[in-house]
Amino acid sequence: MAGSSIPTHGTTRRGRRRRRPMSEPNVTPMVDVMLVLLIVFMVAAPLLTAGVSVDLPQAQSSLLPGQDEPLSVTVGRDGKVYLQESEIAVDQLGPRLQAVTQRNQEARIFVRGDQAVNYGQVMAVMGAIHSAGFTKVALLTQVPEGAAAAPSPGGSGT
Repeated sequence: MAGSSIPTHGTTRRGRRRRRPMSEPNVTPMVDVMLVLLIVFMVAAPLLTAGVSVDLPQAQSSLLPGQDEPLSVTVGRDGKVYLQESEIAVDQLGPRLQAVTQRNQEARIFVRGDQAVNYGQVMAVMGAIHSAGFTKVALLTQVPEGAAAAPSPGGSGT
């Protein structure tokens, strides 16, 4: 029967088996692409949180509790003031904050200041925020590497 020319089921005349067409798609490459995209977004997401890059000073402090999204006021290395990501003059900061918060004096405001900037410029920004009537203002610092966040009496945010 080895030399038989009668085809059997699933074989051709020359003795090779015919391959059946695949009825299921191969999802392995799609899963690989999705995992790569997941990793890219996990790495990129923390970089999108702050629009203005500043070198924050380090301090040990506790995290501030709260569920609402705070406003961020940043004093850059060059002394320019930013509300979220848009540049603003210090004298316009109070009215703009009142407009953004719809005159909600309980809104949380985080002040970020580069450690190379003059302390007086950060205090001028804090004064403008306080004179606009906002009382929930916190200075942001960076927790030193290897140090756990310990409670501090000042209540500064990290």
